[in-house]
Amino acid sequence: MAMTRTPVRRVLDYTVLSVLAFVFALPALYLFLGSLKPSDEVLNGLSGFLPTHLSFDNYAAVLDSLNSDSTGYFWQFMGVSVLLSFVVVTGGLIVNSMAAYGLTRLKWRGQNAVFTLVLLLMLIPFESVAVPLFYMFNGQRNTLFIQALPFVANAFAIYQFHTFFKKIPPSIEEAARLDGAGPWRTFFAIIVPMSRPVFASVAILTFLIQWGSFLWPVLMVSDPSVRPLPLEVSVFQGQQPPDWGQILAFGVLLVLPVLIVFAFFQRWFVEGVASSAVKG
Repeated sequence: MAMTRTPVRRVLDYTVLSVLAFVFALPALYLFLGSLKPSDEVLNGLSGFLPTHLSFDNYAAVLDSLNSDSTGYFWQFMGVSVLLSFVVVTGGLIVNSMAAYGLTRLKWRGQNAVFTLVLLLMLIPFESVAVPLFYMFNGQRNTLFIQALPFVANAFAIYQFHTFFKKIPPSIEEAARLDGAGPWRTFFAIIVPMSRPVFASVAILTFLIQWGSFLWPVLMVSDPSVRPLPLEVSVFQGQQPPDWGQILAFGVLLVLPVLIVFAFFQRWFVEGVASSAVKG
């Protein structure tokens, strides 16, 4: 029998959650307010939260300073990051979902061993293989191809798809098989439409990882024409003297696409989280 919360308990729960949400939102609020202030007022401790002398001058200055062949173009950096994220997310959804479906539904020799290997790969941090990958693909430096290739296949994404697919009743696929549908048609016409929550979850998490990727571009990119936005932020921040108002404005411009993607996928993402919590 479900436990009914009293009005006092409900008020207390919402109060605690609201306080926690506010605490976690403080850095983002400081980032946004600081991006609207003159540089000499940004690093003023708690007074940085006061909404004084606000303007969009820092944003205009960032776009103006990155608008030449010598510095590179802001929209070019943004375009590189968008293209890389699109390729990695789209390719990852296709490759990882198909791999997970093969590990979940198809029966073949060595299936359990391969899935165990996938689980073991989840334990290996990318930093431990970054240097070997650097020497393997050194000839492909300063290309968009090499910035995306290592991140399309992802063990954690395969595990997420595998977990979701296991909860789909096999009777659905058996009915499709009786109607003459093969594995490919069953997957794309039945399994994929039923799996929108996990596709949204994997898309958001993959996008977050790829959009904020820094170590691999540091190793593989020196040409500004293929430099992604997070790497350019570090270059911009290293300019002397640092203009913290413009740096925070650059940070806001870096975060905005993440918020847009989350807003687009949030309904299916929340459905996936709720479904996992109930079924788990």
